[in-house]
Amino acid sequence: MDTIHQKSFAVITGASQGLGKAFAEELALQGYPVILVSLPHQGLPELASFINEKYQVETAYYETDFSEPANILELANWLNKNFKIQILINNAGIGGSKKIEDSHLSTITNIIHINVHSTSILTHQLLANLKQHKCSYILNVSSIAAFSPVGYKTVYPASKSFIYSFSIGLAAELKKDNVFVSVINPGAMKTNQEITSRIEKQGFIGRLTLLEPKKVAKYSIKKLFQQKTLILINPLSWIISKLLPFKIKTFLLTRIVKRELYHD
Repeated sequence: MDTIHQKSFAVITGASQGLGKAFAEELALQGYPVILVSLPHQGLPELASFINEKYQVETAYYETDFSEPANILELANWLNKNFKIQILINNAGIGGSKKIEDSHLSTITNIIHINVHSTSILTHQLLANLKQHKCSYILNVSSIAAFSPVGYKTVYPASKSFIYSFSIGLAAELKKDNVFVSVINPGAMKTNQEITSRIEKQGFIGRLTLLEPKKVAKYSIKKLFQQKTLILINPLSWIISKLLPFKIKTFLLTRIVKRELYHD
């Protein structure tokens, strides 16, 4: 494959802020050239320039909207034509809390397109590129919500359950090809003030479980390179989610999320 850039790059989707930005900076700190992917008008050119200057690594960026499925294929074609990809981090995702009957149809389809479709299709399209390396990596971002249905979220936990299952199966399938797949299942993160404020409305549990993106990124990358399939960001939350009876878990989580919606 003819490539313009002969170095091996790391691709990070949802890279403009929060965990995606933290992933990009952590990889750049370790000397990896990075390709930042995010929505238009989110400061991606400025972030790419900042990372290039601060960490002295080659950077590129691509602005697109994953809610339009055709855009995922266009991104994949651009990447395969111009870059050698050694690391793929599927971080782009959306959620939110609302009664499903009050949700706009576009909200539901966007969650599916961005969380499920983009991760599976982009992975599929870049696999041949990733396999060109003696060792390459895929990191998929699921959620602690993957382990329990939650009222007032419904579609989001289902989409993250897909990511979890997809990743575990993919890891088993690709191990012989030296493409190592990991999945993380974090809780809510201090991505921006709006999200932080929304989660804090859930009460003590919400505030207690808020995570720092930089810490999550550093730990995740370390475990990714150690070829750990399931990366536990918060082992206690994971254990509780596994041990609690199904009905109790769903009831408690739904009540917590309802507080977020109807908090005065």
